[in-house]
Amino acid sequence: MSVGCWDTIAAYAFRSLGYGERLLPREGFTLCEHFTLIGSGLIWNVYFGVLALIFGFFLATAVALGKATANPLIRKPCEWFVFVFRGSPLFIQFFFAYQLFVLLPRDGIEIFGITAETRWLTRAWAGALIVLFLNTAAYSAEIFYGALQSVPRGDMEAAEAYGLTGWNKFRRITWPTMLRLAWPAYTNEAIFLFHATTLVYFSGFPAWQQSGDALYYANYFADKTFNPFVAYPIVAFYFILLTLTVIGLFSIINKRLNQHLPGERKRIRYRPQLIR
Repeated sequence: MSVGCWDTIAAYAFRSLGYGERLLPREGFTLCEHFTLIGSGLIWNVYFGVLALIFGFFLATAVALGKATANPLIRKPCEWFVFVFRGSPLFIQFFFAYQLFVLLPRDGIEIFGITAETRWLTRAWAGALIVLFLNTAAYSAEIFYGALQSVPRGDMEAAEAYGLTGWNKFRRITWPTMLRLAWPAYTNEAIFLFHATTLVYFSGFPAWQQSGDALYYANYFADKTFNPFVAYPIVAFYFILLTLTVIGLFSIINKRLNQHLPGERKRIRYRPQLIR
């Protein structure tokens, strides 16, 4: 790697976070500048995907349990939550969320004498994250709900025979079995979520101080060079690496979940969703 490329990396590697060179290159775009700036923007895609996945996992578990309960006051809101977010396109959800956040008072909302700021909701790092979090929670909840319905009745009867009831039965039997059954499908949902982070660029949420995601910088290079066949394949390359990383991490967790089962453990295979 040349000295010039190292200088480019030092100047632009963390530009998407507000560090380094403020001005983007204007001419003579090199391949190193493409890889560095698009890779810098990928930090935001990872940020959206990781946080939405973590928070969405816990909400999805709660919603799946809510759908499985007999109480209609809990079951119906959970069913409608899943229906609305699975039934509408993610891009439309971005649009409606942004319009809703813009309508909030700019001075904040007063709750019990405390003023809650609302301006940060219109920025991509917060508003877009909330939309992705709710969207993946809805899809994951349906996956977990299906797995919850597939937990073998014999496992439940065996747990009760050992004296496990309530929270202990759920923690030691129901929840681990549900995760084991749902994990391959949940892996695909996690991969799709990271891919869906590219839609943040097309949403109404603005990038703060031009600190955009990977697609933001790819579009910048494509507009300046009139050649989309360099920048966009680099984006695809980065996301392929990100997908392989997700598959690897989720495979490790899958082995952990299935370590007590006899015989050969099945590997997680990525099955792309052509239509969602």
